[in-house]
Amino acid sequence: KWRIVFPNNGRQRKDWKQASTFYSGNRIQTTKYTWFTFLPQNLFEQFHRLGNLYFFFLAVLNWFPQVEVFHREITMLPLIVVLLASMIKDATEDYRKYQFDKMINFSKTRVYDK
Repeated sequence: KWRIVFPNNGRQRKDWKQASTFYSGNRIQTTKYTWFTFLPQNLFEQFHRLGNLYFFFLAVLNWFPQVEVFHREITMLPLIVVLLASMIKDATEDYRKYQFDKMINFSKTRVYDK
């Protein structure tokens, strides 16, 4: 497969040098996470959901002996299952985006110039 690139025809050549300092690369990146930011960023996004905050509140509340209703570990189980399932889904989705970006970035291109 070929990508076809149509560059500007020289009218804005002098502004190109100034604009190229802001855009150093021409690669496509649609992924949301990196190896280092996956866990903190994903947990941050997961706890923006009201249901996850509710189960987290119940798990924290259950660690106090005066309010304990179930065993501490059992209360944490639904939260952990939901968080792990969401993390696995987000990781596979982001990896597929990474593979597609890699395929697009390394595809052959044709540049038309006068």
